[in-house]
Amino acid sequence: MRDAHRLEHRSANLGGGTVLAAWERFVQGEDHVPGVRPEVAISWHRCREMYRVDPHLTQAPIAVAEFDHAPEHDVVFTELGFLAASVAHEVGNLGGVVTVTDATGRILAEWGDQATLARATDSNLAPWFCWSECAAGTNGMGTALEAHGPVLIRGAEHWCQAFHNWVCAGVAVRDVVTREPIAVLNISCWRSQLPAAAGSWLASAVTKAQYTLRRRARNSGAELVAAFTQARPRSGAALAALDTAGKVVIADETASLLMGVPAATPAVDPTVRWKPGLPELIAAARYASRQAARNPDWVGSTQIFTHLADEPTTISIRPVFLSGHLIGNLVAFGASDGAQLPQAEGSAHARPRPRRVVAMRDNRMVLLRLPEVCFAESDGNDVWLCTDQGRLRAASAGMDRFDDELADAGFLRVHRRYVVNLSRIREIERGVKGELSLVMDDRTMVPVSRRNAAAVRRALDI
Repeated sequence: MRDAHRLEHRSANLGGGTVLAAWERFVQGEDHVPGVRPEVAISWHRCREMYRVDPHLTQAPIAVAEFDHAPEHDVVFTELGFLAASVAHEVGNLGGVVTVTDATGRILAEWGDQATLARATDSNLAPWFCWSECAAGTNGMGTALEAHGPVLIRGAEHWCQAFHNWVCAGVAVRDVVTREPIAVLNISCWRSQLPAAAGSWLASAVTKAQYTLRRRARNSGAELVAAFTQARPRSGAALAALDTAGKVVIADETASLLMGVPAATPAVDPTVRWKPGLPELIAAARYASRQAARNPDWVGSTQIFTHLADEPTTISIRPVFLSGHLIGNLVAFGASDGAQLPQAEGSAHARPRPRRVVAMRDNRMVLLRLPEVCFAESDGNDVWLCTDQGRLRAASAGMDRFDDELADAGFLRVHRRYVVNLSRIREIERGVKGELSLVMDDRTMVPVSRRNAAAVRRALDI
């Protein structure tokens, strides 16, 4: 609810002149954007550096690809459509429109004031057009797909100049297991403030839509535990059940040691599942989920490094379904059944290497070259970077996300709270009980957790 009130406050108080001046400089290549909110500056950076969206684009492009989605997503679309239609009259009376998009940013339907709807067609703010950031730059729908929480984009905060007369607020409904976006609910107004209750209404709508997803995820977790229990007596290998995001729902004694997670402890609720410290395993599980979603009979195998061995271990991955819907995989360690996973897909090393890390100093965006980052430390959901420019807050929230982004760029997760730049380790110190600590080139001591010690030894060849 605090997010809703904050969104409403910003809608009423954001100025336009300072932001417009910053936008004009930024599109010309400057990075200093005083007076621009950090989340907007980061979105602009994505639009300019990653997506290369033309800031002078006048219309959103047509959505050209059919999005392949799970059946429960249709339930979310229907629920959001019902909620949007129920307030369309109220929003329409204030000159606004309500839209629902899918995870690609494609508008599925819209409701609202007829005059505003007619004006919206000039920008292709209409069904079957795509409003993702990579298609239409910074906007309420597209930026909500990139953010975790409600998003307000007002006037010149839009990346494309043709949309500067719009004010929009959007919020994404996300899968409670994978955290991937499913849909976005958005309100847009032309040259006017958003309705006073916009933030509260959006937050309430998403809470209702995600209730069904949370209940389905808990049922899926219970079914994965049941599948594990049924398969364990027949399996001669160490066994674990992973959800579609690669998180552990339950594992036997041996598998738990290999992955560095608790043994024989069911985690039915998706909020308490364990992320194994094995990037290759997570990548393999996610690849397996994509294959099994297309072919229910698919079974695959690959090799990964685990915490207890210097040589790779063979694993077999078998999908688990509930009412015809993929809910996860059973992973058998030491088994080799089914098709071999492609090396690029079964490894975490298939992602393109990022060129820079985006950090924030107050309201100023700082673009760091990777060698400038010594290590990252988590503090709750914030990630703080120790860099050549001092201690800065990373633009990405959450250490897991930061770790995923830099896993193939010379960085390694060495502890629940730390990710280090391997090239900036100067010494390794061994404690009296065999525990390891890393001495970085700024003389900071970074602890290595027991579960990550083997990965550190492999990475440093010691």
